[in-house]
Amino acid sequence: MRKPAKRKFFVYLLRTCDAGRPMTYVGWTTDIDARLGKHNAGTGARTTRGRMWMLAHSETHKTREAAMSREWHLKRDRKFRMKLRMANGE
Repeated sequence: MRKPAKRKFFVYLLRTCDAGRPMTYVGWTTDIDARLGKHNAGTGARTTRGRMWMLAHSETHKTREAAMSREWHLKRDRKFRMKLRMANGE
């Protein structure tokens, strides 16, 4: 009998690529590449529409609950998000 494939859950931080006001976005997903594509196509979260985004940071978690908890904490950690923006040349 086969064991079901273990699913990975990712927390990711995006930053804008354009020359406008620097922005970040934090979310969670099971497929980072597909999710980034949706954000850049304008079909992702409403707050990301109309901008080009690049992946600045990602983390892997074993459960959906762990990923959602980490997302919640990163959304409130402005120092961490600012540090990533500065490290990436903004």
